[in-house]
Amino acid sequence: MDTPAIEHNVLGNELVPCSYDPLTGYFRDGCCSTDESDSGSHVICTKVTAEFLAFSLARGNDLTTPRPQWRFAGLRPGDRWCLCANRWKEAFEAGVAPPVVLESTHIRALEFVLLEDLEKHAVPGRNAAH
Repeated sequence: MDTPAIEHNVLGNELVPCSYDPLTGYFRDGCCSTDESDSGSHVICTKVTAEFLAFSLARGNDLTTPRPQWRFAGLRPGDRWCLCANRWKEAFEAGVAPPVVLESTHIRALEFVLLEDLEKHAVPGRNAAH
């Protein structure tokens, strides 16, 4: 049996879980883990805001309506969620990017956005998943 590879965050350390409640991640395992099947690159751990949720809805991605068939309860401001890197970048460029949890943001995010932009939006201090 192969041991899973350790995934890293944008700080170069081991990736820390983002959220178990709500359960987030492309694999719905609480982490912003990724692989080649994740075409949206759900790699940026954020603390969503009302402003961002409205922005996402206006772009056609409703993150507030529960979708039980996808094990999705709907997000509320303050929830942590693994966002698609390009959606965060789009929100950043529009001035509505939600705060980022760097310890829980996958290193692959750096293929889409600059570390300094993520750092400008970082949640202060070390934050474990809740």
